[in-house]
Amino acid sequence: MDKENRSAQAPALSGDGAKNHPSRGTSCGVVHENTHHSTHFTVVGNHLAQHADLSLTAIGLATHIQSLPAGSPVDIRSLARRFPEGTTRIAAALRELEAHGYLRRTKERTAAGRVVTRTVSCNRPGRTGGGPRRTSAPSARPTKGDGPPPRPEAEPPPRRREQREPRRRAALPAVPEPVYPTPDLVQTAIGVLSGLRRTDPRLLISATDAEHLAPGVAAWLERDLTPEDVHRALTTALPPEPLHRPAALLAHRLTAQLPPLPPFHAERPSARHPLQNCDTCDRAYRGPEPGTCGSCSDPAESEPRSLLL
Repeated sequence: MDKENRSAQAPALSGDGAKNHPSRGTSCGVVHENTHHSTHFTVVGNHLAQHADLSLTAIGLATHIQSLPAGSPVDIRSLARRFPEGTTRIAAALRELEAHGYLRRTKERTAAGRVVTRTVSCNRPGRTGGGPRRTSAPSARPTKGDGPPPRPEAEPPPRRREQREPRRRAALPAVPEPVYPTPDLVQTAIGVLSGLRRTDPRLLISATDAEHLAPGVAAWLERDLTPEDVHRALTTALPPEPLHRPAALLAHRLTAQLPPLPPFHAERPSARHPLQNCDTCDRAYRGPEPGTCGSCSDPAESEPRSLLL
């Protein structure tokens, strides 16, 4: 009677025993079944595995990166080919790890002139003391004449962004110049340019671009074209794709499609003067100042005024 019956079933827990169980819900908690690893393992600290601010994607990605051998590609595209999360979630996870010091990414220029991203994985961010940090690259041992070993460099602040010089904007192409740029002609040209966006919103240009393009529009108006004609020439048959630099397109059209001068202006382009009314016959003519037209002026005049029929 004093022998233990090993085939008997263990008694069920009483109500009081259930109260002392560590998990009072439907799940009784995790049970670890651990096996000792002697090869092919990676040591990950609980500060990463149980990080309170990192997402599960970032924790898993940091564990994967720490398990890779030195020199393995860890850019966004390489990781997206390896995992199903996609580039957006992987990029966000890398930013989380960089913000909390588990990754350092810097831009470096190679000897061939190519800019590459250098990534350093830290298995213990913010470590101070206990000797210098260990990296995957071997360090040379100091000799007696080299002096004391150099101190480890301080960790860069998180989310440090490199200051890049602003990209210089390419200059606009040259445009034709009017022979006689009167203030009224230039003001009309600016009005034509400002009204282009009413036909196509993509043709919205800045005041600086309008100042550059105004002489080209004035050269068109000087060739006896109306503002409506110039507006139609600049807005017809535009490309369907987005216009990244509408001012450059307008400058090209003003130069490539510039109509010829009328016959009397082609012979004497220097005689391009504003319109005047003849004091004698009241007919319109072009001249530098009010007076009489060529028909009513002195035939011996060295430079007769152009008559506009």
